[in-house]
Amino acid sequence: MSSHQLLQFRSDPFVLSHCFPLIRPTNSPKHPFHSLPFQRRLSHHARVRSSAKKKKTTQCNLKNETPSVDSKRVYPFHEIEPKWQRYWEDNRTFRTPDDVDTSKPKFYVLDMFPYPSGAGLHVGHPLGYTATDILARVRRMQGYNVLHPMGWDAFGLPAEQYAIETGTHPKTTTFKNIDRFRLQLKSLGFSYDWDRELSTTEPDYYKWTQWIFLQLYKRGLAYQAEVPVNWCPALGTVLANEEVVDGVSERGGHPVIRKPMRQWMLKITAYADRLLDDLDELEWPESIKEMQRNWIGRSEGAELNFTILDGEGQETDKGITVYTTRPDTLFGATYMVVAPEHHLLSYFVTPEQKQQVEEYKDFASRKSDLERTELQKEKTGVFTGCYAKNPANGDAIPIWVADYVLASYGTGAIMAVPAHDTRDNEFALKYNIPIKWVVRNEASSSDDAKQVYAGVGVIENSSSVETGLDINQLSSKEAALKVIEWAERTGNGKKKVNYKLRDWLFARQRYWGEPIPILILDESGETIAVSESELPLTLPELNDFTPTGTGEPPLSKAVSWVNTVDPATGKPAKRETSTMPQWAGSCWYYLRFMDPKNPEALVDKEKEKYWSPVDVYVGGAEHAVLHLLYSRFWHKVLYDIGVVSTKEPFKCVINQGIILGEVQYTAWKDQEGNYVSAEAEERLNEYQQVTIPEDKVMKSGDHFVLKEDPSIRLIPRAYKMSKSRGNVVNPDDVVLEYGADSLRLYEMFMGPFRDSKTWNTSGIEGVHRFLARTWRLVIGSPQSDGSFKDGTVVTDDEPTLEQLRSLHKCIAKVTDEIESTRFNTGISGMMEFVNAAYKWNNQPRGIIEPFVLLLSPYAPHMAEELWSRLGHSSSLAYESFPKANPDYLKDTTIVLPVQINGKTRGTIEVEEGCSEDEAFALASQDKKLEKYLDGQSIKKRIYVPGKILNVILDKTNVKVTTK
Repeated sequence: MSSHQLLQFRSDPFVLSHCFPLIRPTNSPKHPFHSLPFQRRLSHHARVRSSAKKKKTTQCNLKNETPSVDSKRVYPFHEIEPKWQRYWEDNRTFRTPDDVDTSKPKFYVLDMFPYPSGAGLHVGHPLGYTATDILARVRRMQGYNVLHPMGWDAFGLPAEQYAIETGTHPKTTTFKNIDRFRLQLKSLGFSYDWDRELSTTEPDYYKWTQWIFLQLYKRGLAYQAEVPVNWCPALGTVLANEEVVDGVSERGGHPVIRKPMRQWMLKITAYADRLLDDLDELEWPESIKEMQRNWIGRSEGAELNFTILDGEGQETDKGITVYTTRPDTLFGATYMVVAPEHHLLSYFVTPEQKQQVEEYKDFASRKSDLERTELQKEKTGVFTGCYAKNPANGDAIPIWVADYVLASYGTGAIMAVPAHDTRDNEFALKYNIPIKWVVRNEASSSDDAKQVYAGVGVIENSSSVETGLDINQLSSKEAALKVIEWAERTGNGKKKVNYKLRDWLFARQRYWGEPIPILILDESGETIAVSESELPLTLPELNDFTPTGTGEPPLSKAVSWVNTVDPATGKPAKRETSTMPQWAGSCWYYLRFMDPKNPEALVDKEKEKYWSPVDVYVGGAEHAVLHLLYSRFWHKVLYDIGVVSTKEPFKCVINQGIILGEVQYTAWKDQEGNYVSAEAEERLNEYQQVTIPEDKVMKSGDHFVLKEDPSIRLIPRAYKMSKSRGNVVNPDDVVLEYGADSLRLYEMFMGPFRDSKTWNTSGIEGVHRFLARTWRLVIGSPQSDGSFKDGTVVTDDEPTLEQLRSLHKCIAKVTDEIESTRFNTGISGMMEFVNAAYKWNNQPRGIIEPFVLLLSPYAPHMAEELWSRLGHSSSLAYESFPKANPDYLKDTTIVLPVQINGKTRGTIEVEEGCSEDEAFALASQDKKLEKYLDGQSIKKRIYVPGKILNVILDKTNVKVTTK
């Protein structure tokens, strides 16, 4: 933005009051809202701010609710928005035909579809949905075939929990919540193709989820294994990780232990290298790709064998295998640690230590994996009474059991090198285990010689005549290679690539999920795949969803459903009673949207080939790892079996930022009830914390303070929206008060799309005023009763060069910013245009119509109404999106100094090639210069094109005024 543009931008009363709220020119007219007393202004938007505090959220019915008088007068959104929503629905405006013209380019833009919770949407949800809607609308207008669908990730724990508590079937709750979500989304004007709507709970949908599982099963990628689960004895059920808080059940606060249970697993590790390598080809933020790389956690090292010694110190026929990325430190291993679940622990623990070890195993079973591996926690462990042989030097080293080692990672055992690993060092110091330094850090001083050093360096104290291994004076890299070569030659180990990635635990002991299409033969326990022709295997109806108390899933109560026969052999069998996790249905839904009604195939090959991959996929960063990883895994399996044509499902992934609740102001009180200033930070935890209402707060310098006592400093902070904090803002209330277009525009204007930002109700009032100005620019001022006349004030005049330049600069700005998802600065460009347009004497159709099209992706309801009033009989949804003409983007104006009698008195902006008469006319109209020229007689003019205009006055004569 040029300095001249910035001056115009900041001169607009709307911009001053919204973007620079502390600045207001004394002569600027006040908006009606600002003319209200402060307390009335608070009550004006109390409806929006108080929505989080309502015990029961009331849905907004845009057709029946009566807006407030103030909102009604700025522009009639309460009439416009329901009208165009009905039009779009009646005409199926945004329907993507089943058979499209494949010669046209395609654009598949997708939101991460929501779980339809009972709470409905809050204002954070529409952030991503609005962005994808803008992209979809622009691409339609640019001539693309656009696929922009919406559906529901509807299986899930909350509906089942509600069923347990109330007896309401999860299906009933889910359908009700979906209806609510759909109504809310439609009220915001999103251009979804609702004909493609789907839910993961529909049998016609999960038929194909089950079909994918069977393909995994047939290829050995689905198998059963004993794995630890969260078992709550008091509740008699297996709990999901999110249901366990600090080792107890979220519901009831009962102790939870880790218990081995046979579970279905998916072998995602078989695809680890491809999942890692193919990340390089994706147009994803590097931060997301790095998160996926870290989760996969590929590392190169060695598997080394430590032989277990008996009570006499003799070698046994059993050994413990460890994986290490630092084989160069093998001589520094002074003890070993095995996980409490290690399969050999019961074999080598001594009788004297057995009871202590068993007690420790029980202690460890009450912790989650996350708690066990927390770096800051105090290390605990128990000596097993047994020793193993270090293969490098033959030393007998003690074997300990400790919960910071997990059975699910590596081999479930480690060689501990306390001189060169911080965690091992803490453990060794606590239990008085020897420490041996074997890596010298050449960059450190001698004073640091006995400090923990986890880096690479030069190897020392690492030679053994007995084993024939000598790596002294080698670099860490050279030493690691030599140890691996020695281990493979002597049978003590081998080179190994390892992954942090674990196979996917795919079973849930729940009712509300996709049934797993597997039979288990009664006689042999053999698993048999259900025939594909029998899919979908539907959920049986149950009236009792409570846990069985035995660990068996609720489906085991459907006895007539469970007991069956193998169709191939006639042998008695039972159906699998675990269900799939919620991840299952969301792994492939993007494919079904391409062909949602196909009963014969997951997706038609030609349709998949045309629409794949998803061009833009938008959702929260909380899904940056698991959802995307699981989807990529399933997609690669489908690629291998010829169902899909691309190696990756999502070409571009964007994570939108979080919208935080409005700023809350916190103060502290002492025991006597006196306020304590936040400056006393080190003692604040001793005092009672209280929240201060905004109307009792004021700004003082860089801080916020109590109005009644400015010596009391407060802490302002915005929190993530949640019911518990009472800071949830319901979009229904915002739409009722300001309209859907205002909500859409505000969420895009709040800040960079990918950044987190804080909700501010006064901010939406600002963009609402901008829309009102846009409305009046085209329609004209309201009549005396507050209503607006039909038609527009637009003329059929030819646009001036200035108007064309203003328009095309706006087109270029908005287009570029949409392509870069910098929606907020695109809106700023439109604001600048409206500011400029208000200074014109007319509003030519050739300028206003392109601007309305430009506005339409952001504020579609208003744009449709303006387009209609401009004389068009059909929707603008498929009109051509404006293109900037480069000829009007060139800056051909120059600043020309103007002198009066040889003394510079000001400057004017003129076109290159401007004539003397044109330059003089502009100077005569300039407010700063007219006082020198008004009523004066001109003796002569000296004009040097592009350089200067010098006006010589004739002081002997007085001429008629120039006004």
